[in-house]
Amino acid sequence: MKFLPKLLFIIAFFLLVISCKNEESITLVKTETELKEAIKKAKPGDNIVLKDGVWKDIEIEFFGEGTKEKPITLRAETAGEVFIEGVSNLKIGGTYLEVNGLFFRNGHSPTTNVIAFRIDNDKVANYCSVNNSVILDYNQLQRDKDDLWVQFYGTHNKLANCYIAGKTNGGPTVRVDLKGNQSIRNYHQIINNHFGPRPRKGGARGESIQLGSSFTSMSPSNTTIANNLFEECNGEVEIISSKTNFNIIKNNVFYKSEGSVVTRHGNYATIDGNYFIGDGVNKQYGGIRIVNTGHWIINNYFYNIIGENFRSPLAVMNGIPKSPLNRYNQVTDVVVAFNTYVNCKSPWQFGVGTNIAQKDVLPKSEIRSARALRTVVANNIIYNKVGDKNPIIEHDKADGVKFKNNIINNQGVDFADTKRIKANTFELTKLSDNIYIPKLTSELDIYDGFGFDTITEDLFGNSRANLNSIGATVQGELKDPLILDKTKYGTNWYSNVKEIKKPNTITASATIGDLEAKISAANPGDIIVLSSGKYDVSKSIVINKSITIQSKEGGKSEIVFSGAENTPMFELNPYGILNIKNVVLSGNGKQQAFASLKENMFNHFGLTVSGCKINNFNYVLKAYKQTFAEEITFTNTSISNCENGIELSEETNDRGDYNTEYLTIDYCDFTNVRQNVIDYYRGGYDESTIGGNLLVSNSTFSNCGSKEKNKMLLNHRGIVNVNIKKNVFKNNKVDFVSILWGAKNNFESDNTLSNSGKIKTEENLVMKLMY
Repeated sequence: MKFLPKLLFIIAFFLLVISCKNEESITLVKTETELKEAIKKAKPGDNIVLKDGVWKDIEIEFFGEGTKEKPITLRAETAGEVFIEGVSNLKIGGTYLEVNGLFFRNGHSPTTNVIAFRIDNDKVANYCSVNNSVILDYNQLQRDKDDLWVQFYGTHNKLANCYIAGKTNGGPTVRVDLKGNQSIRNYHQIINNHFGPRPRKGGARGESIQLGSSFTSMSPSNTTIANNLFEECNGEVEIISSKTNFNIIKNNVFYKSEGSVVTRHGNYATIDGNYFIGDGVNKQYGGIRIVNTGHWIINNYFYNIIGENFRSPLAVMNGIPKSPLNRYNQVTDVVVAFNTYVNCKSPWQFGVGTNIAQKDVLPKSEIRSARALRTVVANNIIYNKVGDKNPIIEHDKADGVKFKNNIINNQGVDFADTKRIKANTFELTKLSDNIYIPKLTSELDIYDGFGFDTITEDLFGNSRANLNSIGATVQGELKDPLILDKTKYGTNWYSNVKEIKKPNTITASATIGDLEAKISAANPGDIIVLSSGKYDVSKSIVINKSITIQSKEGGKSEIVFSGAENTPMFELNPYGILNIKNVVLSGNGKQQAFASLKENMFNHFGLTVSGCKINNFNYVLKAYKQTFAEEITFTNTSISNCENGIELSEETNDRGDYNTEYLTIDYCDFTNVRQNVIDYYRGGYDESTIGGNLLVSNSTFSNCGSKEKNKMLLNHRGIVNVNIKKNVFKNNKVDFVSILWGAKNNFESDNTLSNSGKIKTEENLVMKLMY
């Protein structure tokens, strides 16, 4: 009998455990009504499970009060099999809530965010997370309708192990907002995610991550961005834009991404142990750009980054004296130490953005004349396979920068900064295709600057206590960190690695309707070969995938378009990328050869025309407002007897936007194109927009521009990079072939002008300020 009390205690305890487990319910929901009811009733420890399938046009408000030990979970029945589509979004508010396994696709948000860590101003999220989920191509229908895919409010929230890619409309992909005390000192975490390709946007407002805004830039955020892969994040010049204080950007990989990590506003950022991987060819791949005060740039590795100015491996900007919050504060009290640069062109650039030469056309409040002060550049290593005469570039004097114990292997090539950086003959040890570690052959002094004792680990996380060294890594046997192993980032169920399929070659006959049918049935990437003959087309051919159309080898088939006035022969839809070769395109003078949709261009188009003859159209190419092509190319093509040529000029909002990133005209003939021969426009003064790009070369322009109202043949106002070379201009009734922007990268060379006006350079074009 003496064991009975003990037995009763055990039974009671067992029943209590069972009772507690029963309180942690699992609720499978199949409808929106069931979901709302389950959220309303949820208690700490509960799991709300969304039935596999498509959930369309649903606005989820996930509100509850979980605990650290017993969070409330909203998850997919099977991770990756719950598809949030149509006009849908997710709002999270409360404490200790977790979201897992959702897939946002085939739609867009009805609000300014796809996922928001708040229900409203009063119901923000704290200690909540979104995990193991995907947002893919979830774009607004119009490019100028800005939104955010993940918007942080509250404190201690987390975005982890997600895959996010394909944003084409305006607005950062992810933003941390600090408006209100409920969101300051937030300690958010953005960790272990895979930020997949973000296409070029063609203007500002295309960051992958933005931390705060200009007007909260004096607030502490304490956000951590760590262990993420940024792959081809090309939206704009800033990949990460830090605009608040005390942020940590650590152990991320920036792989072939056209932009930089930028301390745009705010102070005291730590940028530690990141990898910046380029290809040694593309100058758009950037590194770290510094503005403001108190940043520590340590243990970072740069490989094959050859960007210049804003996209140089290390860009230290000039500031504006007494700068307003939304402009550029002076760089002060910054440390750049223990970094390694391998095969990077002119990796250190100071005084970036100085614009003193433009003082005549800009207000005094815009002149960036304040040079960096009290900045230390120490214990860094540069290695160049090919010697660089200018490893350090001063756009303005770096007289406020202290250089200590930096070395370079410049392959014996002389350089001008031997006091700031010392020549050395060290070699490299290869760890992988992208990672080469300096193998130092002798003891080197390490500068012990103020606070340097806090740099206790290297790039790989090894202790600096015993085998410390200058550069990003300590000495000794080091292992390949496998930084491009995509299984280390993002979800456990989605991969953006796709099998490369061999394109099918499909032959189309001149039978009426056969060409259109073959294009419609083709798979992306397929090649349509035109048999010899004339193809009569009466309605626009829709291009909504990547497709090649070409004449049979040795031939040049003709497509004759009899469609309605102001309709295109080829209608370029979202995802429509057309490559057309060796084809004659003929109209009746009233239609367009190529045109984008007028609206709902929620994704990009692209166009390459080579070896073609284009005649008798109203427009050769018409790109409407809020449409964008990453590349448009005309090569070895003749264009004749058209009212308008290549029209890319409808982005007139003067916000820095434009219709294509790269416009290339090479070995082409333009004859009797009456106006808008090439019209390519970017409006608004925005020093951090560094596109578009126009190349006109080896081409002939005859009897063009007769109806051009501004008497200019090539219109490219506001385009930053222009190269007009080796062309012939004859008998064009204009005053100017081109007016170049001297302060930017606008150049002309080896052109022949006959009865065609002149080419003029204006050093400073008057532009409308965006701010």
